Amino acid sequence: MSDKTSLAEICISAASKAWEGDGEILATGIGLIPRIAAGLAKLTHSQDLMMTDGETYLISEPAPMGKRDTSHDQVEGYMSYSRVFENLWGGKRHAMVTPTQIDCFGQTNISSIGEYASPKVQLLGVRGFPGNSISHKNSIFIPNHSVKTFVEGEVDMVSSMGYKNKDLSNGTFEIKSVVTNLGVFDFQGENDSLQLLSLHPGISVDDVRVNTGFEFSVESEIETPMPSSEELSLIRDVLDPHSIRNSIFGE
Repeated sequence: MSDKTSLAEICISAASKAWEGDGEILATGIGLIPRIAAGLAKLTHSQDLMMTDGETYLISEPAPMGKRDTSHDQVEGYMSYSRVFENLWGGKRHAMVTPTQIDCFGQTNISSIGEYASPKVQLLGVRGFPGNSISHKNSIFIPNHSVKTFVEGEVDMVSSMGYKNKDLSNGTFEIKSVVTNLGVFDFQGENDSLQLLSLHPGISVDDVRVNTGFEFSVESEIETPMPSSEELSLIRDVLDPHSIRNSIFGE
Protein backbone atom coordinates (compact mmCIF):
# COMPACT_ATOMS: atom_id res chain seq x y z
CA MET A 1 0.00 0.00 0.00
CA SER A 2 1.17 3.50 -0.81
CA ASP A 3 2.31 5.65 2.11
CA LYS A 4 0.55 8.63 0.52
CA THR A 5 -2.50 9.73 2.48
CA SER A 6 -5.59 9.35 0.31
CA LEU A 7 -8.65 11.60 0.10
CA ALA A 8 -10.72 8.78 1.58
CA GLU A 9 -8.42 8.64 4.61
CA ILE A 10 -8.57 12.44 5.03
CA CYS A 11 -12.38 12.28 4.95
CA ILE A 12 -12.50 9.35 7.39
CA SER A 13 -10.30 11.19 9.87
CA ALA A 14 -12.31 14.41 9.55
CA ALA A 15 -15.64 12.60 9.77
CA SER A 16 -14.59 10.71 12.90
CA LYS A 17 -14.37 14.03 14.76
CA ALA A 18 -18.15 14.41 14.42
CA TRP A 19 -18.58 12.00 17.37
CA GLU A 20 -16.00 13.68 19.59
CA GLY A 21 -17.41 14.34 23.05
CA ASP A 22 -20.62 12.37 22.46
CA GLY A 23 -20.12 9.94 25.32
CA GLU A 24 -22.08 6.70 25.60
CA ILE A 25 -24.48 6.94 22.67
CA LEU A 26 -25.09 4.75 19.62
CA ALA A 27 -22.79 5.76 16.75
CA THR A 28 -24.21 4.84 13.35
CA GLY A 29 -22.19 5.40 10.21
CA ILE A 30 -24.41 4.73 7.20
CA GLY A 31 -22.22 4.00 4.19
CA LEU A 32 -18.58 3.00 3.87
CA ILE A 33 -16.75 6.21 4.83
CA PRO A 34 -19.13 7.08 7.70
CA ARG A 35 -18.93 3.54 9.09
CA ILE A 36 -15.13 3.49 9.09
CA ALA A 37 -15.16 6.99 10.60
CA ALA A 38 -17.43 5.87 13.45
CA GLY A 39 -15.09 2.96 14.13
CA LEU A 40 -12.09 5.28 14.14
CA ALA A 41 -13.86 7.55 16.63
CA LYS A 42 -14.45 4.62 18.98
CA LEU A 43 -10.84 3.45 18.76
CA THR A 44 -9.37 6.90 19.41
CA HIS A 45 -11.07 9.88 21.06
CA SER A 46 -14.55 8.50 21.87
CA GLN A 47 -14.14 5.05 23.37
CA ASP A 48 -17.50 5.14 25.19
CA LEU A 49 -19.47 5.07 21.93
CA MET A 50 -21.82 2.14 21.44
CA MET A 51 -21.59 0.35 18.11
CA THR A 52 -23.30 -2.54 16.39
CA ASP A 53 -21.89 -5.11 13.99
CA GLY A 54 -24.35 -3.82 11.38
CA GLU A 55 -26.70 -6.72 12.08
CA THR A 56 -27.89 -7.80 15.52
CA TYR A 57 -25.14 -7.42 18.10
CA LEU A 58 -23.61 -4.67 20.17
CA ILE A 59 -19.82 -4.96 19.93
CA SER A 60 -16.94 -3.53 21.95
CA GLU A 61 -14.56 -3.31 18.96
CA PRO A 62 -15.58 -2.02 15.50
CA ALA A 63 -16.07 -4.69 12.87
CA PRO A 64 -13.61 -4.35 9.96
CA MET A 65 -14.92 -3.79 6.44
CA GLY A 66 -15.17 -6.71 4.03
CA LYS A 67 -14.92 -10.41 4.65
CA ARG A 68 -13.96 -11.28 8.22
CA ASP A 69 -13.97 -14.09 10.74
CA THR A 70 -17.02 -13.18 12.82
CA SER A 71 -15.88 -15.49 15.62
CA HIS A 72 -13.41 -12.75 16.52
CA ASP A 73 -16.17 -10.16 17.05
CA GLN A 74 -16.22 -8.97 20.66
CA VAL A 75 -19.96 -9.19 21.34
CA GLU A 76 -21.36 -7.32 24.33
CA GLY A 77 -25.02 -8.16 23.86
CA TYR A 78 -28.02 -8.51 21.60
CA MET A 79 -29.02 -5.29 19.83
CA SER A 80 -32.50 -5.86 18.46
CA TYR A 81 -34.28 -3.48 16.12
CA SER A 82 -36.47 -2.34 18.99
CA ARG A 83 -33.43 -1.54 21.16
CA VAL A 84 -31.99 0.55 18.34
CA PHE A 85 -35.20 2.57 18.26
CA GLU A 86 -35.16 2.99 22.03
CA ASN A 87 -31.81 4.75 21.63
CA LEU A 88 -33.00 6.66 18.56
CA TRP A 89 -36.20 8.04 20.08
CA GLY A 90 -34.41 8.79 23.34
CA GLY A 91 -31.86 10.98 21.58
CA LYS A 92 -29.03 8.55 22.41
CA ARG A 93 -27.83 8.18 18.83
CA HIS A 94 -25.70 10.12 16.37
CA ALA A 95 -25.89 9.01 12.75
CA MET A 96 -23.80 10.11 9.78
CA VAL A 97 -25.81 9.87 6.57
CA THR A 98 -25.36 10.58 2.85
CA PRO A 99 -28.41 12.35 1.40
CA THR A 100 -28.94 12.92 -2.32
CA GLN A 101 -29.75 16.62 -1.83
CA ILE A 102 -29.15 19.17 0.93
CA ASP A 103 -30.22 22.82 0.94
CA CYS A 104 -29.30 26.05 2.71
CA PHE A 105 -31.66 25.19 5.60
CA GLY A 106 -30.00 21.81 6.22
CA GLN A 107 -33.06 19.99 4.86
CA THR A 108 -32.14 16.76 3.10
CA ASN A 109 -33.70 14.53 0.46
CA ILE A 110 -33.35 10.80 -0.21
CA SER A 111 -36.81 10.29 -1.67
CA SER A 112 -37.11 11.57 -5.25
CA ILE A 113 -35.73 14.07 -7.77
CA GLY A 114 -38.09 16.45 -9.54
CA GLU A 115 -41.76 17.17 -8.89
CA TYR A 116 -42.99 14.81 -6.19
CA ALA A 117 -46.20 13.92 -8.07
CA SER A 118 -44.21 12.89 -11.14
CA PRO A 119 -40.52 12.55 -10.24
CA LYS A 120 -37.71 12.29 -12.74
CA VAL A 121 -35.95 9.80 -10.46
CA GLN A 122 -37.46 7.68 -7.71
CA LEU A 123 -35.05 7.10 -4.82
CA LEU A 124 -35.39 5.34 -1.45
CA GLY A 125 -38.34 7.15 0.05
CA VAL A 126 -37.85 9.04 3.31
CA ARG A 127 -36.97 5.88 5.28
CA GLY A 128 -36.05 6.83 8.86
CA PHE A 129 -34.95 10.39 8.11
CA PRO A 130 -37.96 12.25 9.61
CA GLY A 131 -37.71 10.51 12.98
CA ASN A 132 -33.94 10.73 13.03
CA SER A 133 -33.94 14.47 12.44
CA ILE A 134 -36.34 15.29 15.26
CA SER A 135 -34.93 12.79 17.77
CA HIS A 136 -31.12 12.94 17.67
CA LYS A 137 -28.15 14.74 16.18
CA ASN A 138 -26.94 13.84 12.71
CA SER A 139 -23.90 14.46 10.54
CA ILE A 140 -23.50 14.25 6.78
CA PHE A 141 -20.96 12.82 4.35
CA ILE A 142 -21.11 13.83 0.67
CA PRO A 143 -18.63 12.10 -1.68
CA ASN A 144 -19.32 14.43 -4.63
CA HIS A 145 -19.80 18.04 -3.58
CA SER A 146 -21.73 19.68 -6.43
CA VAL A 147 -24.74 21.89 -7.15
CA LYS A 148 -26.73 18.70 -7.79
CA THR A 149 -26.32 17.84 -4.12
CA PHE A 150 -26.00 21.28 -2.48
CA VAL A 151 -29.04 22.60 -4.29
CA GLU A 152 -30.34 26.09 -4.93
CA GLY A 153 -33.62 26.84 -3.14
CA GLU A 154 -35.10 23.90 -1.28
CA VAL A 155 -34.62 20.18 -1.78
CA ASP A 156 -37.14 18.53 -4.10
CA MET A 157 -38.67 16.50 -1.28
CA VAL A 158 -37.98 17.19 2.40
CA SER A 159 -37.02 13.82 3.88
CA SER A 160 -35.31 15.30 6.93
CA MET A 161 -36.10 18.59 8.60
CA GLY A 162 -33.62 21.46 8.68
CA TYR A 163 -32.94 24.56 10.73
CA LYS A 164 -35.91 26.24 9.01
CA ASN A 165 -38.20 24.15 11.24
CA LYS A 166 -35.83 23.36 14.11
CA ASP A 167 -38.43 24.25 16.76
CA LEU A 168 -40.42 21.15 15.76
CA SER A 169 -37.72 19.01 17.35
CA ASN A 170 -38.08 20.70 20.76
CA GLY A 171 -34.62 22.16 20.36
CA THR A 172 -32.83 18.84 19.78
CA PHE A 173 -32.23 19.23 16.03
CA GLU A 174 -28.56 19.48 15.13
CA ILE A 175 -26.38 18.82 12.11
CA LYS A 176 -23.04 18.39 13.84
CA SER A 177 -20.68 18.07 10.89
CA VAL A 178 -20.72 17.99 7.09
CA VAL A 179 -17.74 16.34 5.39
CA THR A 180 -17.39 16.31 1.60
CA ASN A 181 -14.68 15.64 -0.96
CA LEU A 182 -13.91 19.38 -0.87
CA GLY A 183 -13.83 20.22 2.83
CA VAL A 184 -15.41 20.21 6.28
CA PHE A 185 -18.45 22.30 7.20
CA ASP A 186 -21.13 22.78 9.83
CA PHE A 187 -24.37 24.75 10.09
CA GLN A 188 -23.18 27.17 12.75
CA GLY A 189 -22.91 30.15 10.41
CA GLU A 190 -25.06 33.27 10.69
CA ASN A 191 -28.76 32.34 10.96
CA ASP A 192 -27.87 28.64 11.02
CA SER A 193 -26.21 28.79 7.60
CA LEU A 194 -23.67 26.36 6.19
CA GLN A 195 -20.16 27.46 7.03
CA LEU A 196 -16.78 26.32 5.81
CA LEU A 197 -14.36 25.10 8.49
CA SER A 198 -11.49 23.67 6.43
CA LEU A 199 -10.48 22.86 2.87
CA HIS A 200 -8.96 19.58 1.73
CA PRO A 201 -5.51 19.80 0.10
CA GLY A 202 -5.58 21.53 -3.29
CA ILE A 203 -9.11 22.92 -2.84
CA SER A 204 -9.94 26.64 -2.81
CA VAL A 205 -12.93 28.59 -1.52
CA ASP A 206 -13.82 29.33 -5.16
CA ASP A 207 -13.97 25.59 -5.84
CA VAL A 208 -16.54 25.28 -3.06
CA ARG A 209 -18.55 28.28 -4.28
CA VAL A 210 -18.77 26.94 -7.84
CA ASN A 211 -20.04 23.60 -6.53
CA THR A 212 -22.55 24.92 -3.97
CA GLY A 213 -26.00 26.11 -5.06
CA PHE A 214 -26.40 28.64 -2.24
CA GLU A 215 -24.40 31.15 -0.21
CA PHE A 216 -22.35 29.90 2.73
CA SER A 217 -20.23 31.43 5.46
CA VAL A 218 -16.46 31.07 5.71
CA GLU A 219 -15.27 30.51 9.26
CA SER A 220 -11.83 29.34 8.20
CA GLU A 221 -9.80 28.53 5.08
CA ILE A 222 -7.27 26.32 6.84
CA GLU A 223 -6.29 23.00 5.32
CA THR A 224 -8.07 19.99 6.78
CA PRO A 225 -5.69 18.28 9.24
CA MET A 226 -4.08 15.13 7.91
CA PRO A 227 -4.76 11.84 9.71
CA SER A 228 -2.23 11.04 12.40
CA SER A 229 0.05 8.02 12.07
CA GLU A 230 -2.12 6.24 14.64
CA GLU A 231 -5.27 6.97 12.65
CA LEU A 232 -3.71 5.78 9.40
CA SER A 233 -2.59 2.57 11.04
CA LEU A 234 -6.08 1.91 12.43
CA ILE A 235 -7.76 2.70 9.11
CA ARG A 236 -5.40 0.60 7.00
CA ASP A 237 -4.71 -2.35 9.29
CA VAL A 238 -7.75 -2.66 11.54
CA LEU A 239 -10.87 -0.99 10.15
CA ASP A 240 -10.43 -1.45 6.40
CA PRO A 241 -7.65 -3.98 5.77
CA HIS A 242 -9.00 -4.74 2.26
CA SER A 243 -8.76 -1.05 1.22
CA ILE A 244 -12.42 -0.92 0.19
CA ARG A 245 -12.38 2.81 1.05
CA ASN A 246 -10.38 3.50 -2.11
CA SER A 247 -13.41 2.67 -4.25
CA ILE A 248 -15.22 5.83 -3.10
CA PHE A 249 -12.99 8.27 -4.98
CA GLY A 250 -11.39 5.82 -7.40
CA GLU A 251 -8.00 6.07 -5.69
